[in-house]
Amino acid sequence: MKHGALFWLAAKVAPHLAIVALSSLTLANNCSGRQQAQEQTGKGRLAEARAVGSAKFKSEQIIAAAGLQVGAEVGRDDFQQAADKLAKCGRFLNVQYRYGDAEAGVRVEFQVTDAPSVPAWFDNFPWFTDDELNATLKSSVLLFDGTVPEGGWILDEISDALQLQIGKLGVHNTVSHSLITAPGADQRVQQFRVDDPSLNVASLEFGDALAEDDRGLRAHLPDIVGAKYSRTALALFEIEQVRPLYLSHGFVRVKFLTPTAKVVGSSVSVTAPIEPGPVFTWRAPTWMGATVFGPLELAAVIPLHEGEVADGTRIERGWQSVSNEYAERGYLDANLSPVPHFDETARTVAYAVSVTEGPQYHMGALILTGLSTEGEKRVRAAWKIPQGAVFNRAVYEDFMASRMREAFSGLPFHYEKIGRFLREDSKNATVDVLIDFQ
Repeated sequence: MKHGALFWLAAKVAPHLAIVALSSLTLANNCSGRQQAQEQTGKGRLAEARAVGSAKFKSEQIIAAAGLQVGAEVGRDDFQQAADKLAKCGRFLNVQYRYGDAEAGVRVEFQVTDAPSVPAWFDNFPWFTDDELNATLKSSVLLFDGTVPEGGWILDEISDALQLQIGKLGVHNTVSHSLITAPGADQRVQQFRVDDPSLNVASLEFGDALAEDDRGLRAHLPDIVGAKYSRTALALFEIEQVRPLYLSHGFVRVKFLTPTAKVVGSSVSVTAPIEPGPVFTWRAPTWMGATVFGPLELAAVIPLHEGEVADGTRIERGWQSVSNEYAERGYLDANLSPVPHFDETARTVAYAVSVTEGPQYHMGALILTGLSTEGEKRVRAAWKIPQGAVFNRAVYEDFMASRMREAFSGLPFHYEKIGRFLREDSKNATVDVLIDFQ
C-alpha cells in the first residue's frame, strides 16, 4: 500500500460506463510504526470509509453495499473489490476510489455517479399491496429506494427478497425480473413476477356502473376472469377495453386507480376502481405551426362539433386523420402535440395543437429484391408514384394492401413473406421504397 497519498482508482465496470480521471490528495502520515506494519502485510485497519457524489443514497448505505466494515483489516485489493461490487450493482454509472493513511489506520473514499432508475412493477403478488412490498424491500435490500436500476445484481437481490416473502406464505415459486414498457405509457419499468403462478382470477369488479353494466365490456371479461392473475394483463385490459368505453362517453379524464386483490384458496378476486370524472363537451381546437392546411381545413377533419360530447375515441381518430392528411401530401414526419385545456366550470375541453410539419418528401427509388424478371416488371407497372412526384403514403399503403398482390394475378407462384421499408432522406426530402419478396 502506498502511504501518504490518496490516488483515484477506477472500478471495473462495463464498457459503456464512463470513467473520469480525478486529482490526487495528499495526507500527512505520522505513524511510522503502523506504516512499517502495513508495508509488511499490505493491509491496515480501516479507520474511515465514506462515499460521495450520490444524490439518492447516504454514505453509510453505499459503504454497506460495498461490503466494507470499519475496523477490518483491508488493503488495496479489498478496496478494488468493493468498488467493483458497487459498479456492478446497477445503481451507479461510474465508481472511483482513493485511499491512504489516517490517524488511526487507513481511510478510503468512493466517488460515485448515480445511474438512472425506473419504477418497480410488481406483476402478480396478490397477497401484498405495493406499499407492503416496497416496505419489505426497503428493510431487506441495500440501496432500494422504491425505484430500481435497469440492470445489475441488486435486481437479483430484490427477486430473492420477494421470493423469501412469498415463501413465508407457502408459495415456493421463483421470482424473475425483466425490463418492460409500462402498459399504456412510454415509461420503462422493471417488472417482477412470480414464475409459473397457480392463481386464477375468479372475479373482476370495477365499482362503477358504466363498466359494470356495459354488455360489450362484459363480453371481454374472459380475457381476465379465468386467466392467471397478472397486473400487466389487467392494465392492458383497462387500456384496450375499458378506457375506450369511458372516452366514448366524454369521460376524457378518466383515471384507473390501483387495483386490489383478495386471495381466496387458489383464486383471486380483483377490484379495479375507476374514477370517471365529469363528462366534458367539445370546443374547437386552436392550431399552431400549421402552414400546409388552414384552421378550417384542419377542423373539418375532426369529426366533432362545438357543444358535442367530447368523445375521446373520435378525438384520437381525428388526430390520426390529420396526420394521414399530411402523409398524403408527403409530410411523413408531421407531428401533432395536442394539449387539452379543461374548463371545470363549463365542463368543456379545448385542445391547443402544436404542429411540426417537417419536409415534404418526394418519391425516390423503388427498390425490389427477390423477384423474377416477370414479377418485377409487373410490380413496377402497378406502382403509381412516379420518381420525383410528391410521395403519398395512402397510395403506398393501398399498393401494399391490394394492388401489388393483384399484379401477380395469373402467375404460378406466390411469396410467403414480403418485407417493406421506407428509407427517408430528410436532407434531400426524398424517400426510397424498399420491398423484399421471400
